[in-house]
Amino acid sequence: MTWLTKLNQPWLHFLMLGIVFFKLQGVMLPEPKTVIGPLAEQRLDALQQQWFARAGRRPSAKQQVRMIGDELDRDLLFQRALELDLHLHDEIVYQKLIRDMRFLNMAEAKSDAQLFEQAVDMRLHLNDEVIKRRLIKEMQWRLLVANPPVMPTKAQITAEFSARKDQFRLPSRYSIEHIFVSRDRAAEAKSVIAKIQQQHLDAKAARHLSSAFISGYEFRRQTPNQLAKYFGASFVLNLPKAEAVAGRWSGPISSIYGLHYVWITAIEPERDAQLAEVEKQLRGDLQSTARSQALQRAIDSLRAEYEVRL
Repeated sequence: MTWLTKLNQPWLHFLMLGIVFFKLQGVMLPEPKTVIGPLAEQRLDALQQQWFARAGRRPSAKQQVRMIGDELDRDLLFQRALELDLHLHDEIVYQKLIRDMRFLNMAEAKSDAQLFEQAVDMRLHLNDEVIKRRLIKEMQWRLLVANPPVMPTKAQITAEFSARKDQFRLPSRYSIEHIFVSRDRAAEAKSVIAKIQQQHLDAKAARHLSSAFISGYEFRRQTPNQLAKYFGASFVLNLPKAEAVAGRWSGPISSIYGLHYVWITAIEPERDAQLAEVEKQLRGDLQSTARSQALQRAIDSLRAEYEVRL
């Protein structure tokens, strides 16, 4: 029997036709894609309320489209995580579902494993926002591992510094010590200052003349914003008016607390930052941008496997 004779068998013909029809069915009648969305009205309302709470206004039409798209991306990542059974192998999800079961008074002397299995059977994980966030985060990590962002080069960091140089003007910094005269001792302020001047006291020697000040008496290399946290905004506004000079007493300078006689240890004027001083921040900013872009590209690619309905 020749090989042509062997091929001329009815059963073989049926087998070949079956394979052909199976392939054609896959091409002409593909498996339906999992549908993501649209968002329910309640979720849309909740998203708009969250936006309003943050921004103090409702989102524009463009912002709303972006907001809905981001939420659908979260749903897509969550769906993918479920398809990969990530919820069955994550310790945080495991412990959360067990706590949920105990909260629902459904322990009934069952083991943790039994409680977890029952929780999954009850599909509790599908409506738990903590679990959803956890699984989304895990999926984002997996996507970034498979699609790592390109780290910024030295040239990119330098270019970013040039483009944003105006943002990196460093504020002035003050190193000061002070003698505090509280409001209830305001009448003593002149005599306290006179005693310091007459006896040529430095800040430490004069400290016994000070009222108690909860934030302390010495401050090193503080920006105006940092000083405002300790003394209030009025002190910071009045400090330059007192013609502060390093190596001298200045004041008295008023604050929301009282009066301060201030010894100026040093003043560093505001200036433009050098690249070395902000390189770490620039690298971090560029890395964050690259990470976001890489993640979005991965999500966009993954979206093709689903039917996303706005």
